[in-house]
Amino acid sequence: MEFISTDAATMSPIGLFLQADWVVRAVMIGLLLASLWTWTIILSFGFRVGSVRKAIDRFESEYREADDIDEFHRRAAGREQPIARVFAAGVTEWRRSTSGKAIDREGTRERLATAMGATIANEIDKLADRLNFLATIASAAPFIGLFGTVWGIMRSFTGIAKEQSSSLAVVAPGIAEALFATAIGLFAAIPALIAYNRYSHAVNRVEARLNRFADGFHATLSRRLEMEA
Repeated sequence: MEFISTDAATMSPIGLFLQADWVVRAVMIGLLLASLWTWTIILSFGFRVGSVRKAIDRFESEYREADDIDEFHRRAAGREQPIARVFAAGVTEWRRSTSGKAIDREGTRERLATAMGATIANEIDKLADRLNFLATIASAAPFIGLFGTVWGIMRSFTGIAKEQSSSLAVVAPGIAEALFATAIGLFAAIPALIAYNRYSHAVNRVEARLNRFADGFHATLSRRLEMEA
């Protein structure tokens, strides 16, 4: 195993990658790909959450201004928005439960709550689908980088044994590539951890807003049940 001299070009990130052992190279490539995918998720998820928030704001504003629920449902039909699907689930269950001559009012209230609650859970599951990847990278990337670090240090000790010398020229390349693998692991893990915490909070806020809307809509339909009684 021949070590390259410790000049500036060799100690650059590209130089460290090129002189690294194939195991450390595989670790570096895997972590870089994970980091790239992490940033892709971070950017796309940010746009998605922002779009969902704006859709909720617009829908709630239109809902408050609507005079007739059935007419508003016809205008809102087909919207590919989480809050629109929660509203549609409530209207659909309302129509099914009140279509007969005898209306079970308590049963209708329970079914309305169940239908909208299930829709909210489904929408939140879809919205938070890729957050698990961020959590995985945040927890696993440092350990993967640490594996590359351990392997690089073992390589340095092998060089010491072969050259019968512990000089910087012998030790530095292996130590440098080992630390570089750790740095790449942290470069992948830190943004993933921050984004996971931030977006988990954002998803929780979206869920809370959907639940508040569902509660308000449920109260409206309950009053309508009492009026029809």
